[in-house]
Amino acid sequence: MRPSRDRPAAKPPAPSRTAGPGRPKDLGKRAAILEAAKQMFTRLGFDGASMDQIAAEAGVSKLTVYSHFGDKETLFGAAVKSHCETQLPPALFEPSPATPLRERLLAIARAFYAMISSPEAVAGHRMLCTPQLAGSALSQLFWEAGPQRVHGSFVALLQRRVASGELAIDAGDADALHRAAAQFFALLKGEPHAMLVFGCCEATPAQIEAHLGAAVDLFMRGYASAGGHAPTKVIERP
Repeated sequence: MRPSRDRPAAKPPAPSRTAGPGRPKDLGKRAAILEAAKQMFTRLGFDGASMDQIAAEAGVSKLTVYSHFGDKETLFGAAVKSHCETQLPPALFEPSPATPLRERLLAIARAFYAMISSPEAVAGHRMLCTPQLAGSALSQLFWEAGPQRVHGSFVALLQRRVASGELAIDAGDADALHRAAAQFFALLKGEPHAMLVFGCCEATPAQIEAHLGAAVDLFMRGYASAGGHAPTKVIERP
């Protein structure tokens, strides 16, 4: 049928737009998948959690999960990284010239302990210590996605504090800086975290605060310059 002269012909419908290879992925779906992955890995472990279950928990298709993360190992690493960045954000390690050293270290200590004592972190720690996963590629993936990033950020902070003259660590010795960072986080874990992982008992908030304060003070006595007494104000170079 020909269109009437008084009425223009209807335009053909516009083609539907699909997400091609170059189009950005849906950040909302990515966040939902990561949250679902944290919950499923915590509840069921790495082997017990399937991509089908994670997709169902996130309310997306399995194809969408694979489209965002490729495989379960990559998704696990992304979930670990997301957990660390949420609990211990990069802003905690950025230059803060007006913040005294002890205050800065204590803020990091509180955030770090809250992160490692969360149900997700405790479940992940227990899972990676099982004979099936200990020493596996998954353990290395976990280390690179979580602890290694945190340690690297803390080493950079130590370097800046050494440059300001407040810490007495050989800034030119990468091993010395890494060793100091490792000692700091080991002090923060201490007995309270070990008992939490073993399921013995859980320390009270007051006990944890006292433990973290003592750990920070011990670290400063070992590495702070000027006889171990940090000045009230420091200049931290960017």
